[in-house]
Amino acid sequence: MIKIDRILQPELEKKWNDRKILVVVGPRQVGKTTLLQALCIKNDSNYLFVNGDDSATREILNNISESNLKHFVGASKTIFIDEAQRITNIGLTAKIIYDRFNDVKLLLSGSSALEIANTINEPLTGRKWEYNLYPISWEEYVNFKGYLNARLDLNTRLIYGMYPEVVTNPTNSQQLLSSIAGSYLYKDLLQYQGIRKPEILEKILIALALQLGSEVNYNELANTLRIDRATVEQYINLLEKTYVIFKLNPFSRNLRNELSSGRKIYFYDNGIRNALIGDFKPVELRQDIGQLWENFCVSERIKQHSYKQWYGKHYFWRTYQQQEIDLIEEIDGKISTYEFKWNVNKKGGIPKTFANNYEVENELIVTPENFYSSFLNL
Repeated sequence: MIKIDRILQPELEKKWNDRKILVVVGPRQVGKTTLLQALCIKNDSNYLFVNGDDSATREILNNISESNLKHFVGASKTIFIDEAQRITNIGLTAKIIYDRFNDVKLLLSGSSALEIANTINEPLTGRKWEYNLYPISWEEYVNFKGYLNARLDLNTRLIYGMYPEVVTNPTNSQQLLSSIAGSYLYKDLLQYQGIRKPEILEKILIALALQLGSEVNYNELANTLRIDRATVEQYINLLEKTYVIFKLNPFSRNLRNELSSGRKIYFYDNGIRNALIGDFKPVELRQDIGQLWENFCVSERIKQHSYKQWYGKHYFWRTYQQQEIDLIEEIDGKISTYEFKWNVNKKGGIPKTFANNYEVENELIVTPENFYSSFLNL
């Protein structure tokens, strides 16, 4: 099996001897199980693996009593519970293991921030280290392929994305992505009680995929799909909680002509977006290459900042006169602006309205030529 080293692995290894529970969350199929199993094998080859997706296992562990928990733990010194959100009251179960079994190292993975947050945050306050894992990052890809080969593959990655299995099995990319982008990607949503009409979920996903890089208006989306706005908002929030999409809010300090509502929605992976609309045409035949480039850049920035534990905020900026900035980052009161241009000859720059009202620390037009060295600073 081809192995891709993950940036998160050294950080998890450093935390191994800390008593706290290790929690890794992120989309399905991005390598959470592989990463945590490798960590377990390195430190304790006799670890106990528990699959939360398995119905028989869930039946045993749902609301397990403390006395039965002793039999479950047995002589194990390391326990890894995969897809932990599927087990009822896993937070309380994990708390008991942590409090009662001082010599046991516990690891949890999850693919639904909604259910993980609801079940473990309060019981495990002060008892866990939590991390996000995403599809392969560009830094990880360069480490895997080498700089030159990675750069030569950029066009392919813009179309097929960065899911580990897609990266390591390029000949089956379309089939793999169609499988991942099907019900498996939002399996947790389909099992969530708020999702009553899966067909609406699919329509919303396709609509968002077609509006990539554009501001999304919930009212317009609701009218187009002939559903109410509350349903649109609920489903989009749930898609965000299961790591299919993420939102950027508008940057606004109440200038008269700034948009202060609305949001831009991106996909964590270009390949998933293209699978949803059934379009895998090569870069040179695409009408949406600008949107694909923007989505790729913004998602890579989100991955990088998560792994580096950056604590700033991400925004977009737009005025009623259609002046815009693709990405704004703010940290400690300092502002950086980014525009994404696939065509290196296309001009750009900070709109005068923004420059006259805000102090900009850094400004960058991001192209394929400076993406790696300047934008990701690698």
